[in-house]
Amino acid sequence: MATSENSTVSRAEKRVGGWLGGFREFILRGNVVDLAVGIMIGIAFSGVVNALVSDIFTPLIPTGSKGLDKLSYPISYTGSQLQVGAFINAVISFLILAFVIYFFIVRPVNAIMERYEPKQPEAVTTRECPFCLSSVPIKASRCAFCTSELPPVERTAPAAKGA
Repeated sequence: MATSENSTVSRAEKRVGGWLGGFREFILRGNVVDLAVGIMIGIAFSGVVNALVSDIFTPLIPTGSKGLDKLSYPISYTGSQLQVGAFINAVISFLILAFVIYFFIVRPVNAIMERYEPKQPEAVTTRECPFCLSSVPIKASRCAFCTSELPPVERTAPAAKGA
C-alpha cells in the first residue's frame, strides 16, 4: 500500500504542514532574524572585549608578580580560593560592553527613532471668524475686528490611539 494513498497519512501530513507553515512564518519574520543576528554578533563582540581586558588592560594594573587575572585570596576554613582578579576582569568587560552598547547602539537608534517619529500636532489656539474671516482666540465669544457674536467652539473628542 502506497503512503500517498493512505488517508491517515494524508491528514497527518496536512496537520504537520500547517504547523510547519506557522513555524516558517514565525522564523522568517524580520525581527526574529534580526534578533538572532544581534545575539551572534554580541557573542563574538563579547569574546573580543574579554580578550582585550584580560590580555591588554589587566596586565597594566599592578598587583604583584602574578597579574590581576591570577589575583586570589585563600579562604582558610574551606581551603578554596577567592578569585578577585577574575571578578575584576568580568566587571571591566561588562563596563566596556555597556559603554559600547550605549554609545554606539542605544543613542544612535534613539536619535533615529526621534527623527522619524511623527510630530504631534500643535494645540489649536485660534479660529476664524465666520463673518470677517479674521483670526481670533479660540475662547473669544465676539470677534475683535467686526464685533460679531461668535458661535460656540465645537469640541471634538480626541482620536483614540491605535484606532
